[in-house]
Amino acid sequence: MPSFHRNAPADPGPFTRGWADARVTTAGAAAYVLTAPGQTAAVSVFIDPLVAELGVSRAAVSTAYLIGTLAGAAALPYVGRAMDRYGARPVLLAVGAVFGAVLVGLSAVTGLVGLTAGFVGIRFAGQGALTLVATTLVAYHVQRRLGTAIGLVTAVGSAGISLVPIGLEALIAEHGFRTAWFAQGIAVWVLIVPIALLGVPRRRPVADPAPSGADEPAPPPRGPGRAVILRTPMFWVLAGGIGVLSMVGTALTFHQVDVLGERGLTSAEAAATFLPQTVAGLSCTLLIGMLLDRISPRPVMVGSMLVLIVALVAGGFIGPGWGALLYGVSLGAAGNSFRTVEAAALPRYFGTDSIGEIRGIVHAVAVAASAVGPVLLALGHDWTGTYRPLLLAMTALPIALGVGVLLVREPHPAAAPAPTGCGVH
Repeated sequence: MPSFHRNAPADPGPFTRGWADARVTTAGAAAYVLTAPGQTAAVSVFIDPLVAELGVSRAAVSTAYLIGTLAGAAALPYVGRAMDRYGARPVLLAVGAVFGAVLVGLSAVTGLVGLTAGFVGIRFAGQGALTLVATTLVAYHVQRRLGTAIGLVTAVGSAGISLVPIGLEALIAEHGFRTAWFAQGIAVWVLIVPIALLGVPRRRPVADPAPSGADEPAPPPRGPGRAVILRTPMFWVLAGGIGVLSMVGTALTFHQVDVLGERGLTSAEAAATFLPQTVAGLSCTLLIGMLLDRISPRPVMVGSMLVLIVALVAGGFIGPGWGALLYGVSLGAAGNSFRTVEAAALPRYFGTDSIGEIRGIVHAVAVAASAVGPVLLALGHDWTGTYRPLLLAMTALPIALGVGVLLVREPHPAAAPAPTGCGVH
């Protein structure tokens, strides 16, 4: 059976191609914003109402969330494989339909079993699958300046996600958490259809000719198959880096008030560090995206690991004021810069033929790591009575990843073999 991109139309020219790239980037950013109901920041505003109305403990809700996150991660490689086979548009429509249905279903939840099932659904469809589709469709379709496009999608999406909890808190306070979940489900259904139909092309474009400008990289080649990619050390360095950042970043964010409270910050001061964290993350996303169109991803990956070490050390030693600002800036910069590298470097290194499936594997690693991080940090605190020892021990992870980036050979996309057959692996 031929793949969906086999009979793609001829290259339409630079002006039309530029407009198409802008349209796809806009669609990816809008889809990324719609992942918000499945993200931890949005879910966090539901925890207290759930504990009060369902009569369950906070630990039980946290355990349900952990189970939901881990279970949701398992299916992500299959979502990526479906994108490689059928294209981004039908998968985006399917994921949006499932995500909206789960959110509507959560509005009627009555117990812990239903809540756990709902968490599986929103963590799979929202935090996992929809995020994967939103960024991968850009890798499929953007022919020039992919790094810049990925940076814009991630920056706009992250900004939208950070604003959604504000509106949700007001909605929950006025109408209750059930109405808030129902409204989010309807919004996903209503918005995902025009995003998919108007913003995402039906076919993947053919590869472009060589660029005319010396500073502009060639578009990603089709690339080797999945088996070859999974034997490439740089793929696992990228996946490991995303896993480390997801584990550490989620752990520090989840326990941020308590971690910084141990360093003498009030709850308000600890919460205020989210602002420099968000600003630094968005700024780095845009800057790194543009840089990746001109330089190798390797120095950016090493820099991200170094900045993460700064954040971990700062979390164990800083005090109020400039130290707290350093903590927030370094944590935001580290996470967003490496995620931008992953989204742009995988198609650059390995082409786009199997990009959905391999990014699905990376996202599964990220989601699973994000579930483990908060529990690990909490256990470390229980064992020692303070967060500092485990925070310092965690610096071994970015150190190891930084060394791995330096030692592992960087793949050369130009050497990637052309795909044969239908292009489905």
